[in-house]
Amino acid sequence: MSWLIPVVLGLVLVAAVVGWFLPRSPRETREVRWVANTSYLTRLPTYRRRMRLFQVALGGLGVFGLVAALGTSLLLARPADRDVRAEVLATRDIVLCLDVSGSMIEFDTEIVQTFSRLVESFDGERIALSVWNSTSRTVFPLTDDYALVTEELESAARALDFDLDALFHSPEALDRLEEFVAGTMSLDPNSSSLVGDGLATCAYAFDDSDTERSRSIILATDNQVLGEPIYSLQEAADLVAERDIRLYGLFAASEESYSPANEEAYRQVVTGHGGLFYNADDPAAVDAIIEDIASQQAVELDADPEVVITDRPETVLWIAVAGVAGIILVGWRLRS
Repeated sequence: MSWLIPVVLGLVLVAAVVGWFLPRSPRETREVRWVANTSYLTRLPTYRRRMRLFQVALGGLGVFGLVAALGTSLLLARPADRDVRAEVLATRDIVLCLDVSGSMIEFDTEIVQTFSRLVESFDGERIALSVWNSTSRTVFPLTDDYALVTEELESAARALDFDLDALFHSPEALDRLEEFVAGTMSLDPNSSSLVGDGLATCAYAFDDSDTERSRSIILATDNQVLGEPIYSLQEAADLVAERDIRLYGLFAASEESYSPANEEAYRQVVTGHGGLFYNADDPAAVDAIIEDIASQQAVELDADPEVVITDRPETVLWIAVAGVAGIILVGWRLRS
């Protein structure tokens, strides 16, 4: 409402002019007290100095009055910031695909912490976490709520920080682990770590299949399969490639369960479709995966422009405060 500024200032100016030229009523004679032989007083230095001070004070009173009027008019005009925001939404989707079979538990906490370091570098990407053994469970679906993602990953790291070989287990720690892996075990005791099925489930975790998006899966496993999966690892990797999903493989295995054949088969499947393969304890893995994900072309979708208006009275309030403070100070000085 910037039109209020000249209106208020104009009204103040009109009031000042009218007040200056308004006829004054003559003072009654009985109110005047004449004193003889006092004309010389107006020539005294003290008198002149006091009159000059009085005139300056009156002028200052007028100036501060104008400042107060200006500040008031600016406040009435409601100064505000007007910001047109057209948010750009990044369209990279990443599914964290974690093997929680018994042979992987000792590595999972460190792998989840690796996932957390990856998430710290993201801005606008959507993240999901799927855990699997002989069946799969979605911990959280694709989301860009990084507070939720961080909280869930921290909770996962605590739950998976469990030593299966210990003689005694904390009941609380065991409860956390069982609660976290619930839904990842089938009724078949001879099935475990069905990597192909776990990877296929992660491939189907992406929504908006009809939109152009950058999609990635970060798969962590020891590739130690027990039982008959619906999808072999190769078949699942083919499915991932068909759905135009980039695959990153993290390999971890204990000395007892390590198999060069399993590692090599895993490496060939991942790299065979142009993916990247790393050992889970490779310190360069996080930076390399982040750099590769960032290098992928992220489609940017323009959201509807939004006009945000924010009142900013503090930018002009000090003008009105200075004017009023000046009037009070000069008025007090005149009275004294």
